[in-house]
Amino acid sequence: MSLFKKIFSTQKKETLDKGLEKTKTNFFSKLGKAVAGKSKVDDDVLDNLEEVLVTSDVGVDTTLKIITRIEARVARDKYVGTEELNGILREEIAGLLSETDQNENVGLSVPEGKKPYVIMVVGVNGVGKTTTIGKLAYQYKKQGLKVVLGAADTFRAAAIDQLQVWADRVDVPIVKQQMGSDPASVAFDTLSSAVTQNADVVIIDTAGRLHNKVNLMNELTKVKRVMQKVVENTPHEVLLVLDGSTGQNAFEQAKQFTKATEVTALAITKLDGTAKGGVVIGISDQFKIPVKFIGVGEGIEDLQVFNKYEFVDSFFKL
Repeated sequence: MSLFKKIFSTQKKETLDKGLEKTKTNFFSKLGKAVAGKSKVDDDVLDNLEEVLVTSDVGVDTTLKIITRIEARVARDKYVGTEELNGILREEIAGLLSETDQNENVGLSVPEGKKPYVIMVVGVNGVGKTTTIGKLAYQYKKQGLKVVLGAADTFRAAAIDQLQVWADRVDVPIVKQQMGSDPASVAFDTLSSAVTQNADVVIIDTAGRLHNKVNLMNELTKVKRVMQKVVENTPHEVLLVLDGSTGQNAFEQAKQFTKATEVTALAITKLDGTAKGGVVIGISDQFKIPVKFIGVGEGIEDLQVFNKYEFVDSFFKL
């Protein structure tokens, strides 16, 4: 059975199709040039395809995996026409994502026995971290869950103010202190408040600084340790937010943050404004951390639960 015989929700899928339009147009323009004048997939076509994938921000290591898979098919089938390349690429990329994301995405569900469900959000400034938190809060609240936000990015007054704007917009409570306060203290107060309010979900913002990885590691470790004084084994999830439009820079940020703390899930934002959506494929493959959410528009509903089949279907939809 084909991986793609799936029924997708129409509105969500249309938004995803539109959000990946720039990436798709860029990719197929390059792919067309790679196979121009060729009827058979040969070494030249594979070399050109390798360049297409790398320059589409899929990443070198993931690109080599894909090329190796296609080489094996060409060797096995003897003759593979260039008109078949689109379908083969689609199948191999979907297969790769299926292998590297063994844990099926639970999306916005809250695991039983984890109340409040605590999400610590990390990422550098400017990647859409605060917006992602706001949109997540909206979607959890829409499910009838009680949400509390914690403004533990205390190094920028703007970060606290931005989170307050989202808290007001979504109409959820926020716990905050003055700029320069101890982030761990804010996290402690947030969880204490959430427990008192019998909240279902807690989302805590943290500082987005990478200039000193040791300090970042120490700070995040301290925040975790203090949270566990209120609710055991928290945070339940550490969500790293990456800006998809930065391409290879997003890979570097992922490397740095996964060294600094245990990241359990990824959100990749701003895919609608970029031709670099291939970064989702590479990051999914390379870091063995599930991509849980993708941002494909500015609307409050446009943070989507990532579905690898939907993504690949939209990526290759002609």
